[in-house]
Amino acid sequence: MPDSFAFADDLGPEKTVEITDPGTGLRAVVVVDNTAAGPAIGGARMAPDATAAEAFRLARAMTFKNAAAGIPHGGAKSVIVADPRMDPAAKAELIRAFGRALRDLDAYIPGPDMGTNEAAMALIRDECGRACGLPPELGGIPLDEIGATGRGLAVAAEAAAEAAGLSLNGARVAIQGWGAVGRWTARFLAQRGAVIVAAADIDGAVHAPGGLDPAALDALAAAGRSVAEVEAEGAAPLPREAVIGVDCDILVPAARPDAIHEGNVDAVKARIVLEGANIPTTLAAGRRLHERGVLAVPDIVANAGGVIACAVEWRGGSRGDAEREIEAKLHANTAEILAKARAEGTSPRDAAFALAEARVRRAMTFRR
Repeated sequence: MPDSFAFADDLGPEKTVEITDPGTGLRAVVVVDNTAAGPAIGGARMAPDATAAEAFRLARAMTFKNAAAGIPHGGAKSVIVADPRMDPAAKAELIRAFGRALRDLDAYIPGPDMGTNEAAMALIRDECGRACGLPPELGGIPLDEIGATGRGLAVAAEAAAEAAGLSLNGARVAIQGWGAVGRWTARFLAQRGAVIVAAADIDGAVHAPGGLDPAALDALAAAGRSVAEVEAEGAAPLPREAVIGVDCDILVPAARPDAIHEGNVDAVKARIVLEGANIPTTLAAGRRLHERGVLAVPDIVANAGGVIACAVEWRGGSRGDAEREIEAKLHANTAEILAKARAEGTSPRDAAFALAEARVRRAMTFRR
C-alpha cells in the first residue's frame, strides 16, 4: 500500500484499513475520508487491478460528491482486488469475508460500485449490519434496477445542454463503459431524443453515425458478448479507447479513472463531457477541456444519482422518493454549478470542488 500520508490533508482521510484474509484470498483497502456531515457512504469496488491509491482518490471524490449533492453524509471508498467475473461461489465468500472485516468500521456505509451489485450488498449487510443499495426484498432501493446514476446523468445532461445551447433531441452521444452507469445513461438519454452513436466496453467499441439501439447493446452485454459485435446500419468496430475521439455532441466517460488524459484530451470532439465515472478525467486534461471550450460537468455533480438514492434508502425513503430527489437535485445542482462557473470565469470542475470543500469545512466547524 502506498504511503497514506501522501494523500492526507486537513480534511482527511480519517481512517485507512488494509484487509487481508488468507482463507479466502481477500485483499482490500477501505478509506474513510471525512465524516463531518455524517457517516460516510461510498461504493465497494471490485477489480483485479484496483489499487490503494485509487481508493484514496475515490474516497475524497465521494466526500465532495456528497457535499455537492447536499446530503448529510461524508465520503469513503473501498476496493477489493479481485476479478468480479470469478466463480460466483468464490466471489460470494470473498464478499462475505470483506463484510466481516467491516464489522467494527461503523463510520462506513458501503454501496454498490463497479464489480459489485445489490446481491453483494445483501451479503455485506448480513455480515456487518450495514449497506445501502440493497435488493428490494430487504427494503432497499436497487440502484441498478432503477438506473439511479444513469437517471441523474441524463438530468444533468438536460441542464448542461441548456447552458450550451444544445437540444438533447437529436444530440449525438458516445458512451465509454457499457455497465450499470453507461447503459442506463444511454437509455434515459435516448428517451429524451438523443442518438447513441458509439459505445465501448472492456472488450471493444462500436461506432454507428446513424445510431445504435441501447436494447440491442444490452442484449449483447447480458449474453457476455461485447457491444462491438452489435449489428446496425453503418456500424463499425473500433479499439475501445477510440470512443473518446468519436465525433459526437456529448461524451460520457463511464468506465475507469483517468480515461481522459493528456495523451487523448485533444482528440475529444464533443461539446459536452458528462463525467459518468468517478475521476474519469485527469486534472491536466480537465484544464485542457476548459481551455478548448468543452463544457465538462464534473463527476461530483453529474454522477451523484446513486449516492442520493443510497442516502434516501438509509433514512427509510422509498424508490419513488429516490427518483424524485435525483430529478430535483441533479438539475438544480448542475445548473447552479454551471452558473457559478460562468459568473466566476472558472471551470465547472473548479466551481464544484470549491463549493463542496466549503460545505465540508463548514460541517467540520460543528465537530469537537
